[in-house]
Amino acid sequence: MSAPERIPPRSVSTDAAAAELLAQGELTVRGRIREASNAALYCTVSHEGREAACIYKPVAGERPLWDFPDGTLAQREVAAYEVSEATGWGLVPPTVLRDGPYGEGMVQLWIDAAPESELLALVDAEEPGPGWKAVAFAEVDEGRTALLVHADDERLRRLAVLDAVVNNADRKGGHLLPAAGERLYGIDHGVTFHAENKLRTLLWGWAGDPLTTEALAALDALQNALKDGAPLGARLGELITPAELDATRARVGALLESGKHPEPSGEWPAIPWPPV
Repeated sequence: MSAPERIPPRSVSTDAAAAELLAQGELTVRGRIREASNAALYCTVSHEGREAACIYKPVAGERPLWDFPDGTLAQREVAAYEVSEATGWGLVPPTVLRDGPYGEGMVQLWIDAAPESELLALVDAEEPGPGWKAVAFAEVDEGRTALLVHADDERLRRLAVLDAVVNNADRKGGHLLPAAGERLYGIDHGVTFHAENKLRTLLWGWAGDPLTTEALAALDALQNALKDGAPLGARLGELITPAELDATRARVGALLESGKHPEPSGEWPAIPWPPV
């Protein structure tokens, strides 16, 4: 019997195959990711001679959140993937909602991170160096402060736009996965799409800066895709509430109208804690 064909870490050519495998394959739990705040299981998924590693987050293992009372973390994770795909940027690994060993949950292709890629840093300086964007000053020990910076990287900039659209309330450093082929992925989108402004992120380096031409084109495409009767609008209607869908449309419209990256509102902590 031949070994199953492994689905490689995501590339454009394997998107459809990975999504099909995640949706139709047999899930086998291999272990639990203990660092996760909700149940997160490391699995393999196999179907018709193909196999891939994935993460399975059953709805039954979700902790209730007082500020996100509607829907489920799993539904919002899938909704973030759908929006990412509609931008054409592919910033979220293939993600599906399906039944599994512990009931319905989110299943996402596992991405092996490239640890040598440096995207965040703390520096003893007043200003960021070349190739870096300032986020905020942070207390590191015994009253000493350091400047938190992130890379001035077009992949991060795209992710900052996506986070603004999905209203990501928890973009931490540990949710950034640089991968092979110079790709970058964002994961853990369970606290997104709230109808109120809850954007909380480490990617404030472009706050107030003009959006790129590429970002404006992606937002224009999103605006059309989110209209009533359009495929993305219909799909999100199955995953988030009507109020959350309307708020998503409003955020896209506001970004197009301003033409700028959003700035912290002052009504909500701007940076997640812990930041990593």
